[in-house]
Parts: sequence; structure tokens; C-alpha cells
Amino acid sequence: MPLDATVASVTDAIVKRSKEARAAYLARMARQRDEGPRRAHLTCGNQAHAYAAMEGDKPALLGEAGNIGIVTAYNDMLSAHQPFERFPALIKEAARAAGGTAQVAGGVPAMCDGVTQGQSGMELSLFSRDVIALAAGVALSHNTFDAAIHLGVCDKIVPGLVIAAATYGHIPSVFLPAGPMPSGLPNDEKAKVRQQFAAGEVGREKLMEAEMASYHGPGTCTFYGTANTNQMLMEFMGLHLPGASFVNPNTPLRDALTLEGAKRALAITALGNEYTPACDVLDEKAFVNGIVGLMATGGSTNLLIHLLAMARAAGVILDWEDFARLSDATPLMARVYPNGLADVNHFHAAGGLGYMIGDLLEAGLLHDDTRTVAGDGLARYAQEPKLKDGAVVWEDGAGESLNEKILRPAANPFQPTGGMSRLSGNLGTGVMKVSAVKPEHQIIEAKARVFHDQAEVKAAYRAGELTEDVVVVVRFQGPKANGMPELHSLSPILAVLQDKGLKVALVTDGRMSGASGKVPSAIHVCPEAVVGGPLARIATGDIVRVDAVAGTLDVLTEGALERPPVSINLDHYHEGNGREMFAAFRANAGSAETGACAIL
Repeated sequence: MPLDATVASVTDAIVKRSKEARAAYLARMARQRDEGPRRAHLTCGNQAHAYAAMEGDKPALLGEAGNIGIVTAYNDMLSAHQPFERFPALIKEAARAAGGTAQVAGGVPAMCDGVTQGQSGMELSLFSRDVIALAAGVALSHNTFDAAIHLGVCDKIVPGLVIAAATYGHIPSVFLPAGPMPSGLPNDEKAKVRQQFAAGEVGREKLMEAEMASYHGPGTCTFYGTANTNQMLMEFMGLHLPGASFVNPNTPLRDALTLEGAKRALAITALGNEYTPACDVLDEKAFVNGIVGLMATGGSTNLLIHLLAMARAAGVILDWEDFARLSDATPLMARVYPNGLADVNHFHAAGGLGYMIGDLLEAGLLHDDTRTVAGDGLARYAQEPKLKDGAVVWEDGAGESLNEKILRPAANPFQPTGGMSRLSGNLGTGVMKVSAVKPEHQIIEAKARVFHDQAEVKAAYRAGELTEDVVVVVRFQGPKANGMPELHSLSPILAVLQDKGLKVALVTDGRMSGASGKVPSAIHVCPEAVVGGPLARIATGDIVRVDAVAGTLDVLTEGALERPPVSINLDHYHEGNGREMFAAFRANAGSAETGACAIL
């Protein structure tokens, strides 16, 4: 099938827009590559320090064997990252068997948005991505590594690691996931209990029971939020081994894929004949493939921000119009919670990413001619891994969906366009995840109720003040104001209002969770209120129209935008729980339209 005209046109536009930045990036990578294996430039004293604790690996390190730098986001507070405790030993075992070595180069922080939702720690969340990129950069700065293996799964961790991988793009980078936890309490049942608690129908004991039954063991949360969208993205972009994303933790196949990933990292260094530096993988076509995957799966809105930042680190300039055009051209092929009842384990069993990639390639919606860590074009990712006689082999997948309630072909999708809509109007530019929003809720016109904090929204709800159709505006939540926290803790109460028959929408310059669902939410609105954006000019009672069908976001009240912008004291957002240390990040953050990054 020839490449879809829109995919080709968007790719051409990105290549043209990125010409200067990409050329400068590749020239920088070429200079670093041409200096050869980094250990050759270290003094004897440098090397002695690097190898002092390596026991039996010293002879190999002093020779010409490849050395892998492991960058790990392990901690045992995140269920998704707890399995990484075992990975370094497995990687070292595989490296030695292949004649190479591996060292833990360093660790990066990994916070859990599920823990910080609605808490002050959430205001550090987005900038933790930049901290992770910096920490990974420090880990790799010792220049003793021929390849990097990145161990990370969740929301900001993978984007931060990709930024670092792009910055060290002259060496190969392989990403190894931990996999999702087995299915527990269905996500829709958990959401129902949350709404019942918000409505005062059940107590905290019942809520805690449901939450613990849903989040119950090692591995990624099973809904299709940002963490699992990250895993999809790494596969569509060729940074995972084929079929690696959704294999459960602590299983024989998971361990075998980890061993295989280490072997593959050594095979693609500059010391061999299959040199595949990260800079060659992270090109314009790979990012287009990632966006198509995002739209086809109805993935997390957080990736709109993260993809912009990741791409810029590789000299590729994306904008929101690219996402909008690709969304219009990409069918929605998956129904995974929150835009369906299935979880990622069900999705994987139905054919998963392998089926989806194969079908999108046949439909001409993906670039096949991309570099990947697997060594072939993207078609290799239509295969699935199997464990035979203790070794991983890749075989053709089923070739068809095994459950069309969860996964459909591009020719018969759940909807003809992707899972996101770009909104633009006199209130600025924003985005909405529409894959889980029913058509009758995608256009809302109602009076605005303006808040400056999510706690104020909850207080108004508890006081019984939200009793009519409403567009809830929560402003001063952008990256410069307070680090752009997710406002997912508002979802249960807004859903309760919607279920009562009210027309409800959220408009904010902040973010929603990757698990945001049925309530229409215009998020990432730019310019943000703190820099005088239009949201700072509207008032409670103004009529606001949110139209995901037409792609518009407007205040309709005459003269509303002629008011002077409101300003508020933000000191309480900048103190306590470590927020003082992030002042430089807030001051230097770009807008959401450029990735909300403080270091690029």
C-alpha cells in the first residue's frame, strides 16, 4: 500500500520545518561518533576509577569488548518500576555471555502521579521529566559506554530518558520495559466506586478496598494511561524489541526479553557491523509513526507535550497541527480503558501492538523504512515474541484481531479519526482527548465557573454550588505558574455532575491524567493565564463554548476579552514539599505548545 497522502504531507512538513535544527543535531552527533569508542580517550587513572569495583569484568573492560551503561529508574514505591530491581543482574549475565560487559551507570528519580494526584507533589511531576533527562545525562557523562540500556516505564520517566538518549544519540539506546501487572478489579468498577465516594454513597473503606484490588501487584497499572502509552510509543518508534511492551513482569518471557535486549544492545554498537545509534532511530519518520500510534490507540494527552520535547532533543520540530492532521487521517482501532472496558492485558491478548502495526502498515499509515534497534524496518514489529527452548524467537502474529470489541482493523475502526482533537479560538489553543467522550458530550456551551485551584472546585462541589450546566475553568495551572499539574482528581466529581444530566466541561491551562475519560476537557490551553493569556480575562458567568467537533474554544460573552488580565499571588504554589527547588524550572519553562520544557 502506498503511503497515505496526509502522513506523507505531514512528514514532509516536519522535515522542512526541522531542516536547520536536524542538520545541526546530526552534525553534533557525527562529531561525537567520529571520536570513536569513548573509553579509548580515557586516561589510565580515569579507567581505573571506572573499573575498580568490577571484579572479574576488568579484563573485558580493558580490552575491546562492548560495555553497556544501564540507566535505571528502579524504586520499589512504583509498582511499574519495582521489577527493575532484577534487571541489572540479568543484563550483566547476558552481556558476559555475549563477550561484553554492563555497568549500572546511574539512577534517575521516578515519581508516581497516582500517588501525587491532588497533592502538592504533583506540581513537581512535569519537571521531573527534565530532572530525569539531566540525571541520565550525568550517568552517561563518564564516557565509558558503547551503548545504553534505559529502564523506565511511567509517565515522565520514558520521555526524560528519551531526551537523554537523543542527547547521547551517537551511541545506541535500547529501552527495556517491565510490563503491566496482571488484571485485577476492572477499571470501570474502580471508577464507579470513585464516583460513588465522590457522591457520598460509599465510605473511604469501600474506596480503599477498590483501589487496592485494582492496583495489586508489580507492573504497570493496567489502564491505558500515560505509562502504557509510553510503551506503545517505544515500540512504534523502534526503541523496544518487537512485542516487548505488554509482557507481564517476572515471567520467563519477560526475563528472556531482558536478556535479548542486552545482547541486542551489544550487537548494535560502533564496535560491530550493525551500528545503530539512537540519532538514526529518532528521526522525523519515527516521530510520525509515534503520533500515528498515539491516535490509533486513543492514548494519553500527556504525550502531546512529551513528544514535542523528545523531538526537539533530536532536532525535530513538531507542532500541534501535525497531531491534528494525523488524528484526522488515523482511525481509532482500540478500545482500552478509559475509552473502553478492556485493559492492556486484554488488548495484548487480542493481538495488541503487533497486529495494530501490521495493519497500519498495510493501510499505508506508517513509515516502514525506519531504523530500529531490532535491525530491520518497522514491519519486524508486526511479529510477536515466543519462548522456545529457553530462547526468544519472533513469529508472525495472528494477522487478525481476536476480539473486535477491543481491537479492530483500520478498515473497520471504532471511529474514522484518531482519539484527540486540537481546539483553537479566542481563548487560545488547547487539546482534548475525545476517544472516551461520547459524541453528545463533545459540544458544550454553558456559563463559566472560574477557579484558581482544584481544591476550590472540590469545595464548591461539596457546598452544593454546582447545580447547573457549567464549564469549569481552572486557570493559573500552566508550567510557569505552578509546574502544570494534572487535575485528574477532579474527574470523579465532574463525572457525577455529568451523570446527573448536566452539561459539563473542563477548561484549563493545566493537564489531565493520561487516564482522563468521559468528561470533555480542553487542556494545555496556551497562552497560559500567568503570562496574560485569554483565560486570565474571563469571569464567572461568561458563556464559553467547547466544541471538539469543530475544534473551537471560545468565550462568547461580548467584551469578555477586553478586561484586563487577572493576576494572583502564586507564592503558596512555590513553597513546601520541595517546590522551592524548582523555581528555575518554572521561570525557564516553555509553553505547552513547545513541550513545556525548561532545559531545551
